[in-house]
Amino acid sequence: MNLKNKIAARVKDVPPSGIRKFFDIASEMEGVISLGVGEPDFVTPWNVREACIYSLEKGMTYYTSNWGMLELRKAISTYLSRRFGVDYKPENEIIVTVGASEAIDLALRAILDPEDEVLIPDPSYVAYMPCVRFCGGKAVAIECRVEDGFRIMPEQLKKSITPKTKALILPYPNNPTGGIMTREDLEAIAEVLRDTDIIIISDEIYAELTYEQKHVSITSIPDMKERTVLINGFSKAFAMTGWRLGYAAGHSDLIGAMVKIHQYTTLCASIMAQVAALEALNSGLEDDFASVEYMVRQYNRRRKVMVNGFREIGLDCFEPMGAFYVFPSIKKTGMTSEEFCEKLLMDQKVAVVPGTAFGSSGEGFVRCSYAYSIENINEAIRRIGNFLKKL
Repeated sequence: MNLKNKIAARVKDVPPSGIRKFFDIASEMEGVISLGVGEPDFVTPWNVREACIYSLEKGMTYYTSNWGMLELRKAISTYLSRRFGVDYKPENEIIVTVGASEAIDLALRAILDPEDEVLIPDPSYVAYMPCVRFCGGKAVAIECRVEDGFRIMPEQLKKSITPKTKALILPYPNNPTGGIMTREDLEAIAEVLRDTDIIIISDEIYAELTYEQKHVSITSIPDMKERTVLINGFSKAFAMTGWRLGYAAGHSDLIGAMVKIHQYTTLCASIMAQVAALEALNSGLEDDFASVEYMVRQYNRRRKVMVNGFREIGLDCFEPMGAFYVFPSIKKTGMTSEEFCEKLLMDQKVAVVPGTAFGSSGEGFVRCSYAYSIENINEAIRRIGNFLKKL
């Protein structure tokens, strides 16, 4: 039997992640400095780990509600209200998921019928387009340009809308560019969407990681909350990537549909991770998220070092205002993004991600994470500078 012929076309046609290729190669090499993986280099705070340990000692190893622990959903509701000024009922407007990634998948599966179109900023997180295609939908890219701060511009959004447009993914702060949307930017987008039936999937996983400006959620813009599924989680801001815990908040009809899928596929998120997340939120609310603020200050230092470093070695570099990525231009080298990354890895043992992994608009750029020590960042930039000199 030829099993390759039995794989669904919508799965077979999606290429593997463009991020993994370089790190599979890098993992086989000694002395590589990686600026590629979007993972905090901080350890989950001890009180959060201790809460998980204590839950195991008490024998908390059972299923929770499909929606997630009510106590955790109440804490999420309080957190969203206090930090971002948006209110959700914990009983039927919040679902706890296995990472923000599952929340994105559930939201898309809950709303998409075959051939429905989803508008996606380009460049953006690698999983959006494949998830749309796995649902049988059509991913439509909206080009975001460096001269516009990699924001969605209202005129481009308007041009992209067709009768088949079902949803818009709004991923800000943005991975890979570090771009953000201000309140004025979001109001302009809202004006375009107001007379449509388009649903917004707002991925705000980097909401806590902003610099110089506080994050604004589109759900705080008039008329936008009801049509929006707000996605967030604990991976980035709370250094809890391996815990795999996220959540979605939105209108009860949308969240109810997501729960229906969730209960037949995943059932519920790990109770130990939920207990840890509850501690992260409760302790954060008590001390005004001092541990989060500490990490943000460290990221901000690294951000400045990396941006200045790239500029000093001769690369044009957009200044990111959110997340923990820098997206420098390598166009002046005359190489494609993939060619640049391959040669840099082989010549200087520095691993970065080609911009094309995040969409065709990423050509001419590479993504570098500053979720690493300043020592590693400085050494990586020194090596990249040596590489450029050889060119």
